[in-house]
Amino acid sequence: MNNKPDIIMRAEKISMVFPGTKALDNVNYRVYKGKVNVIIGENGAGKSTLMKILAGVQQPTEGHIFINDNEVKLLDTRSAAEHGVGMVHQELNLSENLTVAENIFLGREIQHGLHPIDNKAQYQVTQKLIARLKQDIDPNEIVSNLKVGQKQLVEIAKALAEKVDVLILDEPTSALSKKEVEILFQVIRDLTNQGVSIIYISHRLEELMEIGDYITILRDGHFQAEAAVTDIDVPWIVREMLGSDPVTDFLPENREFGPPMLEAEHITLINESGNKVVNDVSFILRAGEIVGIYGLMGAGRTELFECLLGQSEYQGRFSLNGKIISPSIHTSDRIRMGLSLVPEDRKKTGIFPISSVANNLTISSLWKRLKNGISILDEDENKVVDDTIKNLSIKVSSPKVEIQALSGGNQQKVVIGRSLLTEPKVLLLDEPTRGIDVGAKGDVFEMMVKLSEQGIGILFSTSDLKEIMAVSDRILVMSNGLLTADLPRSGTTESQLVTASAQGF
Repeated sequence: MNNKPDIIMRAEKISMVFPGTKALDNVNYRVYKGKVNVIIGENGAGKSTLMKILAGVQQPTEGHIFINDNEVKLLDTRSAAEHGVGMVHQELNLSENLTVAENIFLGREIQHGLHPIDNKAQYQVTQKLIARLKQDIDPNEIVSNLKVGQKQLVEIAKALAEKVDVLILDEPTSALSKKEVEILFQVIRDLTNQGVSIIYISHRLEELMEIGDYITILRDGHFQAEAAVTDIDVPWIVREMLGSDPVTDFLPENREFGPPMLEAEHITLINESGNKVVNDVSFILRAGEIVGIYGLMGAGRTELFECLLGQSEYQGRFSLNGKIISPSIHTSDRIRMGLSLVPEDRKKTGIFPISSVANNLTISSLWKRLKNGISILDEDENKVVDDTIKNLSIKVSSPKVEIQALSGGNQQKVVIGRSLLTEPKVLLLDEPTRGIDVGAKGDVFEMMVKLSEQGIGILFSTSDLKEIMAVSDRILVMSNGLLTADLPRSGTTESQLVTASAQGF
């Protein structure tokens, strides 16, 4: 290996403790000057926590950070910026109704004394920043009129306005087209040629091999390995990422399934940017079968679920229990036909936080307990609530308690219980264990197996390899909207899944 370049930033013995978990444990990390420093690891490895510490978003429980060999305290994002560190988050943070220039200078407008904002100066600086990124975007253009790739570059220009020496890019290509990715890569190369050091987070292995100079792997909150990209290959990355931890198996032997319950044929969904976020996907789910969809950020899993529920306009067709579901059928009618979804973001789209547990349980199935199409029988509602709480072992003192008072695991059980009260034939679970502890995860998996044994077909998505292996009869892999593998769990390895998840780019 060639002599390594200078280290512009390093973290030493970084630990981060949250209630009930140690996200980082004595991690050392180095950022090489003028290079693309890739950081990778499984979901939960500690990547995001480490990046937030380097960007001043969080402060470590223990450890030290050095920039150009001088120890620094990054108390917030402002102090990080003062030390030349900027971060472009995966979720873009732009005000859609403002211009490009206004976004770049939002909160730090150019003013002279008590005079109004110097729009001319802001326009000129923005023009230079955009030119530095080799773009032809008018600083006066309203951001909402830009394509996703252009918005990503505006975020980078916003960071460069702070004169960054270290720029952190978190999953920067997750929403970009292939052409936009090529433009971004050219921008990254130009920035490193100008001396900017890039920290690049992504799960897309082939992409990392193309753009990266150095790669650091985290595993379960620990530093695992570092290497020059020229010295390694994709199988090496997979081996270092996965380790050899045993996989817990929640499935009993000799599982039996019924006839096809859900069939998808050539499902395609095109987003606002013209990208196929679901690209010609076909599969079958049988009664009593648990099929896991493995994929990384931007793979198209959530979008596929949105197609199933009729929440997006798609091409292709579904059939449920032999009956065609045309694209024109409304979401509420699909629920009545036997489809039900537990959404990915529980707090945002899964619960009514200040409403009671009882109301959260019954809100989707009120139509089943109507009397003469008007009133609801209180005794029926009370019974189904009590039975659901008992059957799902929901820990709550009273059904009248606000759901926001429950733990994350118990909130998730309520959301699953709500879906079950619609009496689904197919249950869709989008990242069902996100934000819940290990014990609650086990409860959810056991619940999934029990429901499948009652003949319900279960389709669930996760980006966690251990989870997909623990509770799937069969595994689908999605990558960049494509279905890249359809494998029986028996005989399938984690390495096969990681390799399949990197295809399609």
